[in-house]
Amino acid sequence: MLTVRRALAFLTPFVRGGPPDAATFDWFPVAGAAIGLALGAVWWLADRAWYPAVAAAVVVAADLALTGMLHLDGLVDSADGLLPHLPRARRLEVMADPGAGAFGVGTAAVVLLLRWSSIAAMRPRPLLLAGLWCASRTAMVVIARGLPYARDDGLASAFLGSRPVGWGVAGGVVACALAIAGRGAVGAVAVAAAFVAAGGVAELAHRRIGGFTGDVLGASGMTAETVGLLVAAARW
Repeated sequence: MLTVRRALAFLTPFVRGGPPDAATFDWFPVAGAAIGLALGAVWWLADRAWYPAVAAAVVVAADLALTGMLHLDGLVDSADGLLPHLPRARRLEVMADPGAGAFGVGTAAVVLLLRWSSIAAMRPRPLLLAGLWCASRTAMVVIARGLPYARDDGLASAFLGSRPVGWGVAGGVVACALAIAGRGAVGAVAVAAAFVAAGGVAELAHRRIGGFTGDVLGASGMTAETVGLLVAAARW
């Protein structure tokens, strides 16, 4: 339970725990599912208090609050570093810069809009959120095991040396089960799409900076969740 607590402490500012390590990283999928369930509860309550558009905005805001905007920051930094035409060293410098550029701001705006509109288009589905948020953290684990670390140090360096990718596969199975319980077969398709989207971000990072960073993990998670929500909200 201590490792789960540490995983939650890293992923949300509302839980206190010890310093993160490789074992902490392995429990990200469980922590992600817990955060998704909490957001699902917010969604269910907000839907009873407001119209869908307002309820969706409350859910998006709650997600940013629960995660301390950690993954959104990674998305912004990754967009600023990976999307422009820059040499590798400069990309890493840009990603380490705390400021936000046009690529980062634009990407964040589009992603937040897509998340809001997708949630507004559906009735509350707490288990779907649990599944997608579990999938996004599972993708982080798999990416970190499949790619080299692109920096000499950094926040994500604490997670190097975690268990083999099979640990992530277990998280994927749990994510799929939760999503199916929340959205049926569409939930499974949404989880699959989320993994593909995260893989796309990882491939882009591999090509442009030679591996992953903490920002890349955050960007892959945000992208996975957003694509999963889009698929779940489609007119099936």
